[in-house]
Amino acid sequence: MLAAGIFFGLFFVVCLGLLVLLSRRQRPRRRGVRAPRPRVSILVAARNEQASIERCLRSLAQQKYPTGRLEIIIADDHSTDATAAVIEEFIRDKPQFRLLRVRERLGCTKDKSNALAHLCRAATTNYLLFTDADMALPPDWVATMLAALEPGVGVVTGITTAEGNLFGRLQGLDWLFGLNVIRVLAERGLPTSAIGNNMLLTRAAYESIGGLENMRFSVSEDLQIFQKVVARGWGFRHLCEPQALGISEAQPNFSALLKQRKRWLKSASGLPWYLTGLFGMYATFYTVLCWPGLFPLSIITGIYLAKTGFQTLFLAITLRQTGRREHVAVLLLYELYLCIMSVAVLAYTLWPTRLEWKERRYTLAEA
Repeated sequence: MLAAGIFFGLFFVVCLGLLVLLSRRQRPRRRGVRAPRPRVSILVAARNEQASIERCLRSLAQQKYPTGRLEIIIADDHSTDATAAVIEEFIRDKPQFRLLRVRERLGCTKDKSNALAHLCRAATTNYLLFTDADMALPPDWVATMLAALEPGVGVVTGITTAEGNLFGRLQGLDWLFGLNVIRVLAERGLPTSAIGNNMLLTRAAYESIGGLENMRFSVSEDLQIFQKVVARGWGFRHLCEPQALGISEAQPNFSALLKQRKRWLKSASGLPWYLTGLFGMYATFYTVLCWPGLFPLSIITGIYLAKTGFQTLFLAITLRQTGRREHVAVLLLYELYLCIMSVAVLAYTLWPTRLEWKERRYTLAEA
């Protein structure tokens, strides 16, 4: 009983602290209309994305940035569907776009990290913007990410959500919740991770770590890059504003979502202790709360409602900061979604099967 009391006391102290820090967020600086606009490279690794790649390319073609200062390179990573044909048709009359067919392996890389390594070699600018083929970016994305760069900053991360039906919107809340916790920590000088679907690297920062081809292979190459860049002394920025908000396609079903989250959870071993501790505390909340005979029903109900209240308020503030809106009923339903997912992902992760990602399988060591 005493240990459980300490656990929940610490849990709610952390929740209150995160809310205070979130409400006192650092405001984005004003961006001058005539800010410098250097040439930039937008890099997209695509594998079997024929259904979603055009949505991504359309959003990149609509960037409010001088076309002549953009090079957009899409790597076809051994697709077995019509991804390459869809890309070729879309970019036919758009000289800022280029299709790169990946066939050779560079250094220690393979699969997506190999495609990214090829993209970085093919890029001809000093600013590398990364996104995924299932993402759509706002028109001011390029300018907003560049404006966050300051002397000494090597990596900038935007924020991501998902949309669609109710299942997709709940996944979107999951993205916003986790990434805004990371952003709050980053604003207090605590490095955690970058998200490769919405990331900017300077060429100098990327070359300082030797490039992907000289890094041990991992399916979490974004986390790996971020940690090595920070270890080299580069600064980092995390943005939470509408102009840096990417919209990812939601996982289509529960099975696909479990595979995605298993990969994320297995990769969490590389995260710093303070973020692992925060997410670990959140994941074990239900186990401690519902331990047989530990608390009477009235106390269980009170703790559960308090947690739901903190969580809903955190999400409401996050949505406001990113220019999004959501029904209160969906915010409350997120608690049920989170409870189910916490148990299901933990069980699925412990199940002795390989990781599956983009129709490829990996050992746990490669996570």
